[in-house]
Amino acid sequence: MLTLVLIILLVVVLLLAEVPVAFSFGIGAFLYVVIAGREISYLLPHAFWLLGGFALLALPLFIIAGALMEASGISERLIRFVNSLVGRVRGGLGAVTVVTCALFGAISGSGSSAIAAIGSIMIPRMVEGGYPRGHATALVGCSSVLALLIPPSIPMIVFALTAGLSVAACFLSTIGPGALVVIAYCALNFWYLRKVPGIKVAPRIGFVAQSKEAAVSTGQAFFALLMPVIILGGIYSGMFSPTEAAAVAVVYTLPVGFFIYRGLTLRKMAQALVEGAISTGAIAIVLFFLFIMSRAMILEQIPGTLANLLLGISENKYAILAMINVLLLLIGMLVDDVSGSILAAVILMPVIREIGVHPIHFAAIVGTNLGLGNVTPPCAPLLYMAGGVGKLSLDKYIGPALKFMLFGHLPMVFVVTYFPALALYLPRLIMGID
Repeated sequence: MLTLVLIILLVVVLLLAEVPVAFSFGIGAFLYVVIAGREISYLLPHAFWLLGGFALLALPLFIIAGALMEASGISERLIRFVNSLVGRVRGGLGAVTVVTCALFGAISGSGSSAIAAIGSIMIPRMVEGGYPRGHATALVGCSSVLALLIPPSIPMIVFALTAGLSVAACFLSTIGPGALVVIAYCALNFWYLRKVPGIKVAPRIGFVAQSKEAAVSTGQAFFALLMPVIILGGIYSGMFSPTEAAAVAVVYTLPVGFFIYRGLTLRKMAQALVEGAISTGAIAIVLFFLFIMSRAMILEQIPGTLANLLLGISENKYAILAMINVLLLLIGMLVDDVSGSILAAVILMPVIREIGVHPIHFAAIVGTNLGLGNVTPPCAPLLYMAGGVGKLSLDKYIGPALKFMLFGHLPMVFVVTYFPALALYLPRLIMGID
């Protein structure tokens, strides 16, 4: 156990020194294998075998589908659609940003894509509307996490496959928490802007005119909104598996991008494919090293030791859940959501089973908590990316971001943790899980 702690500290130091995540875990994995005296020739084939699984093929396909839809120019259409519904009230642009990030997540499954596509449009638009730039940047950064909670979610695919759970059930578990985070962020946005001077509001129009505007914007966004319906509807109706759904998503984006939205060109398609390949390659390298480390930890019975350690501190289920949430937050602060999903599945799942928490409930806890960690310094990749898009240094937007995290997202972590029905209702209703 002491060896593992030292290896983890080394990995943390490497991450803080800005060594790439894959290489940080790679160094940690090989050192752990050597110190533990395990045969690397046995662990390498196991990692390759896991990477070659059919279900894991969903990752590059969903990434490519999201990149193609982003290149098609759907972000502006989604923004118009949401703006026609909630844009003509004080603070409405902020609500448009939050809801659009959630909708974009249902298409791309990527927080960074949401920032690039939505943030690049909405931050200048909010600033022009009188919003403080720090508030606008923080709102985009925090809302990008919704792309990780609303299915299809790439981290949930990885978590489900590593933990041996149903991908479809894990998808459903985060919809309720994601909806609550949307409501919380919208409410906080309206509250924070209530006394800010100079906020511009689009003039109100009559019911008939607004209905026409909503109908036009809905028609423009129809094929973008139809994509998650096809994907999720196909999965839960039993027509195809999550991997097959990812392939359908790629096929669907091509005619929509080329002939309906006409934003997709051969050059953009090639760029999207290259971006998808790069993202997939980066994730695959991280997964490979994490599979090696996780296998070595299982052979050394580290998860069981950790379970006994936590149960030795307290036998109270709720106290242990609180400790697990702290561990998940720390993991999310130091590594990306994909890496965190694997670590949570390998290290903490035995503890969860020991204290009687439903594994699908734990999937929702992991997704909600790691999402918060991804915008919490020191690493906070999504928060820093929002700062780059908003052209602000961290000190200018960290204050508003912390308010959204502490009063919006963090309470949802505790709600999801201690009210399991929120995560389990849809999986039980639609899939009939126990």
